[in-house]
Amino acid sequence: MDRTALQRNMKLCNIAERFLTAQPEKEDSEIFCTYCIDVPLLAAKTCLHCEASLCDLHLSVHSKSTEHVLTEPIPYPGNRKCYVQKKALKYYCPQDAVCVCVSCCLVGEHRGHQVCSMDEALKKEKKKKKKEKMRNALEKITSRREETEKQVQGLEKHKFKVQEKAAGLIERVTGFFQDIREKLATLEGKVLSEIFRQEEQISLRISNLIKQMEDLYQKMSLLKDLCKETDPLAVLQDQESHKAVSSDTKKEEEEEKEKYNKISLEDLDEFLISLGLHKDLTDIIADVTTKSGFHVPTASNILLDVNTAANNVSVSSDLKKASASIEWLQRPQSGERFQSSQVFSRGTFPSGRHYWEVEISNSGTCRLGVLYLSVEKCGQNSLCENNIKSWCLRIENNQFLALHNSLRYEVEVKASCRRFGIFLDYDAGRLSFYELCDPVRHL
Repeated sequence: MDRTALQRNMKLCNIAERFLTAQPEKEDSEIFCTYCIDVPLLAAKTCLHCEASLCDLHLSVHSKSTEHVLTEPIPYPGNRKCYVQKKALKYYCPQDAVCVCVSCCLVGEHRGHQVCSMDEALKKEKKKKKKEKMRNALEKITSRREETEKQVQGLEKHKFKVQEKAAGLIERVTGFFQDIREKLATLEGKVLSEIFRQEEQISLRISNLIKQMEDLYQKMSLLKDLCKETDPLAVLQDQESHKAVSSDTKKEEEEEKEKYNKISLEDLDEFLISLGLHKDLTDIIADVTTKSGFHVPTASNILLDVNTAANNVSVSSDLKKASASIEWLQRPQSGERFQSSQVFSRGTFPSGRHYWEVEISNSGTCRLGVLYLSVEKCGQNSLCENNIKSWCLRIENNQFLALHNSLRYEVEVKASCRRFGIFLDYDAGRLSFYELCDPVRHL
């Protein structure tokens, strides 16, 4: 059976030859003359044919023949000679990816191959690497562009959702205030009607009293005329009627005096108006906020759990105030008690939406946070800013820091007041801190 003759792999041979002959370069980059024995001088040139470096003195007596190719001083001139022909490597064979000498190109194993100078090959290689680098950069840019386009699409969708939500919110707010205006207009009419009613009632009583007083004046005038009567017959004939008038006048005078004293003290019932106004306004706000969906949960009555308070934390008797204690409090030890400067509130929030408000002092450092009950009670990880089971807002020197699992996030606003609102939407997984200044700020 005929067997195909094995061909020599020039590329592999070249790699193997270079590997076998390669020597590690010295850290010192200076090349010394090979022929200087007593005092080595720096080499001026290297002869590839002789595989030797020469100083100026030895170079002057060196052979000038063409086969003695001179180059700038190099450490291992043998690497620049063809391992077959032992001649200087001047060309590059792209087909076998090796450097070759003239003989290899003309009569050797690379005869007929398209070769080029090493400078030209280097330029092509640099150009190739540059193109490859540019192609890689283009691929990265293309990949980044595709990723950016996806992000832009996601942002556009989010923007559209925000715009839709904003439009709906604007419509709700507009309806909210329109509803308030209508209800306030109705309430205004109701309150004004009550004021007019009270005014009319008092005015009517005063008018009636004035009329009664005028009638009394007439009777008094009649009695006055009777007193002036000189005819005995006329006086005797009207005696009974005069007695009745006199009796009625005295009685009416007492009644009118009592009514006058009463009416003179009577005034508009401003408290009744204020009470009704306050009640109706409260009802309006409750009704409108519920109808529009702008309902805020009633602030929870948070009480502190003294059984969890660290011994350097003082808790007030009403369980609503905590402060640093100068003295170490000797409370009973338990697994519930914190060893660091912390205290739990009573009760838990297993679900739903909850809101509460906190007021802090004007000095010192304060941490407001939400923690799971299973958080450690002692050690560095028990601090509400150093574990994965807590979320904390720290206020220090009018600066805010949001803290979670030892990660710190600076809030780029300065504190402007000392009252804070905390909103927990357990089911949505959202915890928000608000500074209750004017206007309210979401931190």
